[in-house]
Amino acid sequence: MSTNNSENSESAMLDSLVTDFESVLRALGEDPTREGLSKTPERAAKAMKFLTRGYEQDAEAILRSAMFREDYSEMVIVKDIELYSLCEHHILPFFGKAHVAYIPNGYIVGLSKIPRVIDVFARRLQVQERLTDQILHCIQDTLNPLGAAIVIEARHMCMMMRGVQKQNSITTTSAFTGEFQRVETRNEFLNLIGSKLL
Repeated sequence: MSTNNSENSESAMLDSLVTDFESVLRALGEDPTREGLSKTPERAAKAMKFLTRGYEQDAEAILRSAMFREDYSEMVIVKDIELYSLCEHHILPFFGKAHVAYIPNGYIVGLSKIPRVIDVFARRLQVQERLTDQILHCIQDTLNPLGAAIVIEARHMCMMMRGVQKQNSITTTSAFTGEFQRVETRNEFLNLIGSKLL
C-alpha cells in the first residue's frame, strides 16, 4: 500500500471514530458541541487508535529484527514489565506486570524486544488469558528456545469500577513451553520473579 493510500485510510478511520464518539456523547445525553466536549471526540478517537495500534504491528518481525547467535543456554528473564490493555468485554483498561523467560537454543534476542512484543499484543482488545498465550507462542515460534514462560498479574477496571467492584483483586495467568513444563525449571522461574535481587 502506498504512503498516500495508507494516510488516507488512517484519516478515514479517525474521521469515522470521531463521528462514532460524537454519537456516544449524544446517546449519553451530552452536547458534543459544548466547550468542554467540543474536542473530546477527536481526542478519544486518537486515544483509541493509539491504544489499539498493536493490530498494525508484527510481533514476530520485532523479535526477528534483533536475534543474535549465542551459545548461552541458561534461563533469561525479563520481569516486572509494565502492561496496559483494554478488556474486549467492556473496553475498560486492565493493567499490571508481565514476567517473561526463555532458555536460548542458539539464539538470544535484544532485551528491549520482549517488552515491545508484549505491547504489540496488549495494544489490542484483549482478554488476559489470550494475551498470555499470544506472547508465549510468539516467543516460542520465533526464537525456537528450549522453553518459554510467562506470568501476567493484572488489575481489571471492569471488576473495580463496575460489576462486583472489588478493588484489590489481582488476576494471574501463566503459560509454559518446553523445559518450563518441568517442575524444577518452572519453580526456578517462579522463585526468581518473586525475589528482589536489586
